[in-house]
Amino acid sequence: MNIISFSPAAIAQIKTNMQDSEHSAMALRIAATMSADETINYGMGFDETKEGDVQFTDDGVNFLVSPDCLELLNGTHVDYVDVENDQHHFIFLNPNDPNYKPPKE
Repeated sequence: MNIISFSPAAIAQIKTNMQDSEHSAMALRIAATMSADETINYGMGFDETKEGDVQFTDDGVNFLVSPDCLELLNGTHVDYVDVENDQHHFIFLNPNDPNYKPPKE
């Protein structure tokens, strides 16, 4: 099992971004930091592998996570959703977030 899971919509959008990027051969790094107010800030970007990175693949996409982010990201699910008025965003559903509320079915 991967540290992070991705919805089909998230994987599809990542693949689209890869096709549109000059960095399409690179892996996608997922990062997270905890702020002083206990909110989690997330980042994603194409990057080269660094020593100690955890690497995994989901549906043909290569991902990287720094060892410093493992505990914070473990169990996170990434989705790509229509937030409002046809504006789409990646969202991070993270049970390690003190403010996490599971989505309603």
